[in-house]
Amino acid sequence: MPKPRALIFDFDGLIVDTEVPIFDAWQVDYAEFGQELSLDDYVGCVGSDFGGFDPQKHLETLTGETIEWGKLDAAREQRAHDAVDLLGPMPGIIALLDEAEAVGIPCAVASSSPRSWVEQHLNRIGLMDRFELTRTIDDVSAPKPSPELFLAAAKGLGVEPQEAIVFEDSLNGLKASITAGSPCVVVPNRITALLDFEGATRRVKSMEEVNVPWLREIFSAGE
Repeated sequence: MPKPRALIFDFDGLIVDTEVPIFDAWQVDYAEFGQELSLDDYVGCVGSDFGGFDPQKHLETLTGETIEWGKLDAAREQRAHDAVDLLGPMPGIIALLDEAEAVGIPCAVASSSPRSWVEQHLNRIGLMDRFELTRTIDDVSAPKPSPELFLAAAKGLGVEPQEAIVFEDSLNGLKASITAGSPCVVVPNRITALLDFEGATRRVKSMEEVNVPWLREIFSAGE
C-alpha cells in the first residue's frame, strides 16, 4: 500500500471541538471565586491529563483556600457535556474519512480521554464505525505527551508508527507523535491556535485543507 498506510486521529479538539466547552466550564468555576483562568495557563493540560497544569490546584493557590470540589466538579462536567452534546464533527473530518476509506487506508483514534467519553461521542455523531479501532487512556499507562497511545494505535492497525500520519491539535499530542516517530499534521483549534508547533510535519488551519494526495506528497517529500 502506498504511504501513508494508516491515519491516526486525536479526538478532543480535532474530531469534535470539545476543548472550548470544557475551557468555558472551567472559567465558570474560577468566576465563582472571583478569579480568571487564562488560556495561557489552561493550554498546558490540553491533549493530556492535568499533569502539566491542574486547574483545581491553581484555583486553590489563587484563592488561598481548600475548595470542596464534589459539587463543583459535577456541575462543571454537566455544563461541558451539555455543550458538547450539541456539536457535530469538525469541518473536513468526514470528507477525509470518506477519501481514506475509498483508497483503503485504515483509520484509528488515539485519545488521552477515557473510552467512555470518546466512543460515546463517536457513536453520537455517527462516526464510530469509520474507525478500525480506538485507543484511549484506558489502554495505556500514561497520557500524551507519552507516545504510548500512538504506538498502540499503530500496532493495532498493523503498521509501523512511521508509516502512519497523526492528526493533532495540541502540543502534548505533537510531542507524543514525534517521540513515536510518526509524522504529524497539526490542526490547531481555538484553544491551541497561538501555540508554536515546532516540529510538526505540516500545520493547517482546518482539516478541509487535507486530502489523501496531499498526505502522499508529505511522505514523498520526506523520503
